[in-house]
Amino acid sequence: MDAAREPLPAAPFTPPRGAYVHVPFCRHRCGYCDFAVLAGRDDLAERYFAALESEIGRLPTPLELDSLYVGGGTPSHLGAAGLHSLWRAFAGRLVTAVGAEVTIEANPADVDRALVAAARDCGVTRISLGAQSLSPRTLAALDRDHSPDDVRRAVALLLDAGFEVNLDLMTAAPGQTEGEVAADLGAVIDLAVHHVSVYCLTWELGTRFIGLLHRGLLSRAGEDLECRMVEMAIDRLEEAGYEHYEVSNFARPGHRCHHNEGYWDCRPWEAFGPGAARFDGRTRTTNHRSPFTWIKRVLDGIDPAADHDRMTAEEAARERIVVGLRRRDGVDRVAFFQASGCDFDALAEAAVQGWVAAGIATDDGRRVRLTRLGVLVSDGLWKDILRGR
Repeated sequence: MDAAREPLPAAPFTPPRGAYVHVPFCRHRCGYCDFAVLAGRDDLAERYFAALESEIGRLPTPLELDSLYVGGGTPSHLGAAGLHSLWRAFAGRLVTAVGAEVTIEANPADVDRALVAAARDCGVTRISLGAQSLSPRTLAALDRDHSPDDVRRAVALLLDAGFEVNLDLMTAAPGQTEGEVAADLGAVIDLAVHHVSVYCLTWELGTRFIGLLHRGLLSRAGEDLECRMVEMAIDRLEEAGYEHYEVSNFARPGHRCHHNEGYWDCRPWEAFGPGAARFDGRTRTTNHRSPFTWIKRVLDGIDPAADHDRMTAEEAARERIVVGLRRRDGVDRVAFFQASGCDFDALAEAAVQGWVAAGIATDDGRRVRLTRLGVLVSDGLWKDILRGR
């Protein structure tokens, strides 16, 4: 029997143990941002809270969570009072279990003692800082509205208060040099945060940056330079004791992001807010990206979903391979079959054999992992797996 075509029966549905909440408010929209964001429209906050409480109210019973991630936008832009209002909107429906990981994203410039106290009151355990750089020139090139000193001050306040801290770092910014990336990495290591996420700048359609690029007013880093910057990040952070556990993510031992690991394990999760996407193990349902449309639809009692991506068992299994291979632990054939009911080799054998021959993956017969080279070119590999969809 071909296990790719004859999967095991689906496992009984289990309630999600993770949830994402999208907060669209920002003080400023960065030129590269294509997220569902409202800049300069804080007047809509009360309507947003009302709509969020209403959307969460679709849950038939309270949802006990092992991870809750509040992203954006800029959740910290709500301030201390707004953070309390946000938690009130959860209305007893999103309940964090003992020991749950509770993350909010924050702009370093927003972090003060009042916000720290409010986050503690709300049960937040982890703060993800959108630092992007500690170089004034790179921050200006990225159209950021905070300073390197804001980052250092925020990290000190958060660590002193006992939070786990992630710091986002961006490479391949306009005009950024390898020396500037090296300096950023050194500064981040000196801050001794628990977790670091390193991303190359992406040029998204519809952003101000892509318009400036097409007009010749900005230029993008070459592929070779991007790869050297990523390799430098891997080397420097691993030397400093960070585990490179996913393509873009590094953690000190015991400090991986549990919420993101739920995504990469393809566990079901809930999601609320404009542009938020929830997943039940087979179908990904995404809300309208426009905060205005999302607010209006929810408050009018209309389903805010804009898209339903329904996968077959085989399509879901192929996606599981892709997200699994983004992790440095790779994909274990036995665990994969137990989770998906599909045979790994029936779906990926030809692709993996080619990758191994090219030196971009290893295969010990049970587990397939990407090599360093594979990590660097990973975005170009997934079509070999997903083409069966």
